[in-house]
Amino acid sequence: MSDVSSARSVNTAAEGAEDPDLALARGGDGGAFTRLVEPLRRELHAHCYRMLGSTHDADDALQDALLRAWRGLARFEGRGSLRSWLYTVATRTCLDSVEARGRRALPVDLGPSSDRAVVGDAPLVDVAWLGPYADAGLGDGPLAPDARYEQREAVELAFVAALHHLPGNQRAALLLFEVLGFSAAEIATMMDTSTTSVNSALARARRIVAEKVPSRTQQRTLREAGDTRVREIVAGFCTALERGDAGAMVALLTEDVTWSMPPLASWYHGLEAVADFAVRVPLTGCGSWRHLPTSANGQPAVSCYLWNDDAGAYLAWSINVLTLRGERIAEITSFLGPDHFTPFGLPASLP
Repeated sequence: MSDVSSARSVNTAAEGAEDPDLALARGGDGGAFTRLVEPLRRELHAHCYRMLGSTHDADDALQDALLRAWRGLARFEGRGSLRSWLYTVATRTCLDSVEARGRRALPVDLGPSSDRAVVGDAPLVDVAWLGPYADAGLGDGPLAPDARYEQREAVELAFVAALHHLPGNQRAALLLFEVLGFSAAEIATMMDTSTTSVNSALARARRIVAEKVPSRTQQRTLREAGDTRVREIVAGFCTALERGDAGAMVALLTEDVTWSMPPLASWYHGLEAVADFAVRVPLTGCGSWRHLPTSANGQPAVSCYLWNDDAGAYLAWSINVLTLRGERIAEITSFLGPDHFTPFGLPASLP
């Protein structure tokens, strides 16, 4: 069954008090509530990630939202679908978090690029950094017939980063309308505002996103390149790092390539600067690498493990999300830290 058909089935089954699990859940049956929300959990989690830019924050927000929904289930009168009501609860939960924590950033948002490798750069711990998203389980098509974005398009790094240049209400309105296919009138009810305010928020949000997101999505680029070529690019990236082969690395990159490494503030733009960083730091200055291919934010990614003498093993180091243009790498975003590995189901070390 397609994702759209599945969502429609959930909506149909969950509408109205005659649904047996809904009646049981209202009566305090936790198992019935779990059965109602489980088919929607993955898409609700992705929504929370888009809103908050962090898998860990999305985990917390979804848990909080489902707890709010469970406690407030008596207020769900069944006039609309359970799905729309749960999105209302999740969106309002995320908006509370946005108000408390602010937006998330990438190094490119904080300052100009560095012309030469910065060695010994210290992590910035006072910045809320955008994080990668484990996209296993996301479908390929839209979540609703009226949605503009495919599910994987809506977690691509450029799109999520652009969302975090928007105030919370604009971010929520854009996601509910463009990604989830709700109408402006439905969104007005969900956000407790007017349809005019929703349309105004949508207009402002679209302008910002259009300025910051390439017209060609990664999904389109990946389809045009083909699975075989994408695997070759990923394998070439891994091999170049493991062998310390600067020439092989440079051959994979576009002339205007960027490389950033949150939580480090320094980032690099252009083949000369990126090559200088690559040669001085990961290719020769870090030690021995091992890699596992993965997927993040709807894009090819590589999990990097760095040899540690004390542990006698390769330890989780970074999730590297690759953004392609044509058949070359235009952006490398290396999310440093072993805490990123668990949501991907990746091991903490390699022998």
